[in-house]
Amino acid sequence: MLTRHRGPAALAALLVAAQIGYPLTEGAARDRVTVAVVLLAAATALSHAAVTRGRRFAAGALVIVSGVGLLAEAVGTATGVPFGCYEYAVGRIGPELWSVPLIVPLAWVGGLYPVWVVAGMLSRRAVSWIGLTAIGAVGWDLFLDPQMVADGQWSWCVSASGLPGLAHIPMTNYLGWFAVGLVMAALLWWWDRVSASTAPAAMTATARTWNDTTALPVAVFLWTWLGSILAHAAFLGLPASAGYGAVGMGLLGIPLLVRLRRTRALSPGR
Repeated sequence: MLTRHRGPAALAALLVAAQIGYPLTEGAARDRVTVAVVLLAAATALSHAAVTRGRRFAAGALVIVSGVGLLAEAVGTATGVPFGCYEYAVGRIGPELWSVPLIVPLAWVGGLYPVWVVAGMLSRRAVSWIGLTAIGAVGWDLFLDPQMVADGQWSWCVSASGLPGLAHIPMTNYLGWFAVGLVMAALLWWWDRVSASTAPAAMTATARTWNDTTALPVAVFLWTWLGSILAHAAFLGLPASAGYGAVGMGLLGIPLLVRLRRTRALSPGR
């Protein structure tokens, strides 16, 4: 098992290194780092999914999350639904389709997957799992949107309809994230059940236990949550998003830490 996880773990290490480098760059170099972060996050998520749930699940997850993400972004930039009126900067982070940089759907993959895994650890009931995933997605966006808007990757049509300290990002954005997160999580939950029925017995048995099959996405989730708080507060000059993101992702992060502490206390040898 540990051997099979070396690839995803190496990708995760590179992801962390790239994210640490983000505040140290600017201009075109920062754009390249942004692309690298997205690609590494997606690769980490998909490689882990393939190892723990099978290649069939990983392929379906890529299609589901990136497909829904691209559709939502394309409709969003064209109509303002479901996120509100916004537009991407042109030519910053690679080729575009329907006014959406193609790297963006992969960002949904890399960001949503660890949230989905953590939500499933907190509740195995379908409704709770799906709802917690959507909440966690909004929490992640409370970091992501302010960071990317500050860097000029996209901009909003309104400038005074958001949260205090983040007025330039409308509240409709978070409602849209919650709605899209619900759709993605519901489809992932369904696909997990479908693909598990044809996966090897050993793989389906380990995919749902409290062991090393969940360690990597949990680590990525915690790094995203706690590392983003530090980065936004100390290095990016975004104290408001540091606070909002801390609370938003903390809705999953705090119960997760409590669960991990209890699991450790109950483990043999303690």
